[in-house]
Amino acid sequence: MKPPLQIVPVGVQTTFVEVWRWGQELERLYARISPRFARPEPQRRALAFLKGIVSAVERKNNWQLAEHAGEARPDGMQRLLNSAVWDADLVRDDLRAYILERLGDPGAIVVIDETSFRKRGKKSAGVGMQHCGTTGQVENCQVGMFLAYTSSKGSTLLDRELYLPMRWTEDRERCREAGIPDEVSFQTKPKLARRMLERIFAAQVPVAWVVADSVYGSNLDLRT
Repeated sequence: MKPPLQIVPVGVQTTFVEVWRWGQELERLYARISPRFARPEPQRRALAFLKGIVSAVERKNNWQLAEHAGEARPDGMQRLLNSAVWDADLVRDDLRAYILERLGDPGAIVVIDETSFRKRGKKSAGVGMQHCGTTGQVENCQVGMFLAYTSSKGSTLLDRELYLPMRWTEDRERCREAGIPDEVSFQTKPKLARRMLERIFAAQVPVAWVVADSVYGSNLDLRT
């Protein structure tokens, strides 16, 4: 049997051995997803990126992550995120399988929720003046949709979708500049939630309950 994910209570000191074990587990997880990258360079850099994400680096931007990886410039990290060839959906499926091996439980709960990412520019896909749940105000931000999986063994994120406002999907040139395919059309937040739920049901993920706030609970199609 594979060991469960470890959850460390607040205030409990982490030992060197625990950190080493987490590092070893990250290497094993990376070995599962590395074949999804088409070329050796992004394949290697993806591991450095993951180590930076789970590190104590204060700001997780390309400069900071590159420095953490021992690189003098952020170009490599930028290429990994912007132009490297890899299949994000297959990585998502790999991670889902990994999660279920450790947290899978017939009594588990799936949580539908969204979060916002404040932005300064206008180029990021889906960015614009909209309600920012992080601050509770209308701000320039992106909105991401997420499914969280929680069981007696632990909790983690399971799936994601990016919300694209209609002003984006009706501007195909702007979409192309941001790398959004022409076939992507406007979808309401409940529709994006339904799409993620359909994926976990198709994958036979064990779930007892699905919970969400009233934005989703009041949508008849999603509830049905």
